[in-house]
Amino acid sequence: MSATDLPVLLRSVLALTLAAAGINAVSAAGPAVPVVTEADIERARRDQPTISDQDIEAARRKHRPPDESALQTLPSTSPRIDAVPQPVTRTPVDLEALARGYASQADAMQAAQGLVGGPGLFVFISLSMPRPALQRLIDQAARARASVILRGFVNGSLRETVAKVQPLIGERQVAVQIDPQAFDRFAITRVPSVVLVRDGTRPVSCAAGACPPPEGFLRIAGDVSLDYALEHMQRAAPEFRADASGFLARLAR
Repeated sequence: MSATDLPVLLRSVLALTLAAAGINAVSAAGPAVPVVTEADIERARRDQPTISDQDIEAARRKHRPPDESALQTLPSTSPRIDAVPQPVTRTPVDLEALARGYASQADAMQAAQGLVGGPGLFVFISLSMPRPALQRLIDQAARARASVILRGFVNGSLRETVAKVQPLIGERQVAVQIDPQAFDRFAITRVPSVVLVRDGTRPVSCAAGACPPPEGFLRIAGDVSLDYALEHMQRAAPEFRADASGFLARLAR
């Protein structure tokens, strides 16, 4: 190779080297990212439809809301009160009478929790009991000033419960209390049950909140009259004789 051929060869090698470097640089950089110009933005703005006030007014005229006359022709969707199912009984429910009976016996109910002085007498019943037994117990509870306790509402309804209780109460003043915790408080597992709470009993903490201590009350279960239950308590627990005597005296009147 002559000296004159060396520059030509060097130039050829350099050209090939630069070409290879350019190809690698492009390959490393990846595909080219498109550039958004001001002209592109302006072209997109021109292509976007413009809603004018005239367009809004035309749409309003085309889709007008119905006027009063058109609304009157529509079928009524309001509920019909007269079509609502009515209870079977037509007997009016005297809630005030029940409230007066409850208020008149408030002291007796509070006595069971030791909140006031004096003994407490409680009759635990169920409205599923035979009607003659319910009437006898409620009559005696009214005369003795005892409280009648139910576990809950009939079918979960206050109105149905009142409709069943009111004919049993009649004109009597007797407290009827819905108190499921009282069944737990006195461990009531059968109805009817009668509970006599001693005078001066103070509640203690229990699962039902506050309960009289075991020595503070007597309980008897069975389909017996109220006076029989009290007399049995006097015989079985002489220390409760004074507490039962007041209720027995009222029953004997």
